[in-house]
Amino acid sequence: MALEINGKTYETDEEGYLANLSDWDEQVAQKMAEIDDCDLSDNHWEVINFLREYYEEYQIAPAVRVLTKAIGKKLGKDKGNSKYLYQLFPYGPAKQACKYAGLPKPTGCV
Repeated sequence: MALEINGKTYETDEEGYLANLSDWDEQVAQKMAEIDDCDLSDNHWEVINFLREYYEEYQIAPAVRVLTKAIGKKLGKDKGNSKYLYQLFPYGPAKQACKYAGLPKPTGCV
């Protein structure tokens, strides 16, 4: 599978995750969100950028429980909870946010 953005093709797996992490940019995230009928707000970008930093540091995409806890530490309790994250990413905070962030599917996600 692939994403087409401004004449450039980005290779993805069967679930839409980028095949090459280095292909990611904000346009890729916007296109993925558009496909899911999702408008990315500043709150979405806060989580996406957090995930990219987390991945850079730990070389792993966090599962939802780890993500929730880490977001709570960095962005505050009001954002570090499942309800808030599921409002932003209804298909699963770890799974959908990691996809938009250009990261591999988190371990433990089906």
